[in-house]
Amino acid sequence: MTPFAIAGIQMYVSATHSNVEGMKNRIDALMTVYPWVQMVTFSELAACGPLPSTAQAMPGSAETALAEAAAKHRIWLVTGSMFERADDGAVYNTASVIDPTGNVVGRYRKMFVFAPYEQNITPGNEFFVFDVPDVGRFGMTICYDTWFPEVTRTLVTMGAEVILRPTLTSSIDRDVELSITRAAAAVNQCYLFDINGLGAGGYGRSIVCGPHGQVLHQAGSSEEFIPLEIDFDSVRRSRERGLLGLGQPLKSFRDKPVEFGIYQAGAQSPYLDSLGPLTKPGRPCTSPSSDLGSDDSDGPSSGA
Repeated sequence: MTPFAIAGIQMYVSATHSNVEGMKNRIDALMTVYPWVQMVTFSELAACGPLPSTAQAMPGSAETALAEAAAKHRIWLVTGSMFERADDGAVYNTASVIDPTGNVVGRYRKMFVFAPYEQNITPGNEFFVFDVPDVGRFGMTICYDTWFPEVTRTLVTMGAEVILRPTLTSSIDRDVELSITRAAAAVNQCYLFDINGLGAGGYGRSIVCGPHGQVLHQAGSSEEFIPLEIDFDSVRRSRERGLLGLGQPLKSFRDKPVEFGIYQAGAQSPYLDSLGPLTKPGRPCTSPSSDLGSDDSDGPSSGA
């Protein structure tokens, strides 16, 4: 058995002021009750809230303060994410991974911005995995990345055994996300921590799934600590022998009998091109009200 203890923190997030002190206070409380926890992860945009106007350079004050908290408790810490302002002025949605000495081992920029609703945020273009020595390999995604199975599959192909996914979802598609999360854990035979926020940070319902697709915990819609000890040998056993001793999807993907032409450079996608631009939908086109019920019409006129 190769155990490792991870805690997700589902907390209230404010849009109008920094949440960093609240995050530090919750880490203190968590570690008092659960001193065996080795890694803590927060939700998307937990530190500074969901407004791009809070963007700061990295390293910056928020990341530095959280690095001090990681070092204080000797834990790995995933900051959730925060808006990062790059040297060229571009704004990214960036998650920092901090080791138990307070060193930032890497940053992941969200690849799939929630377009067209998230505007003026630049997508990242690099996958990110990191190792906890003598334990295993982790991969990072953020929220909307979950809708693109290629992201998780790529991280797993790079060796990730646990996927950490800070999330900010306050929309009516959360049920669908929960289903996707469970399916992604199963088809990639990995642990998956999807931690959502509260208030301006979402409406909770965080979920943790295991490598056989099992739900290890699903939170409600109030503040929660979610401390779980996971077993990396369970991932390795599943990948060696099969999901529940049955399908071996990673080996089957490795040995696939077909190349997926849609992924080849320069591949044409006339059907996808026909779907139109990536914009917010408008109201259905309807007839002018002045035309409705006029004496000289045979009925309502049709929209263009």
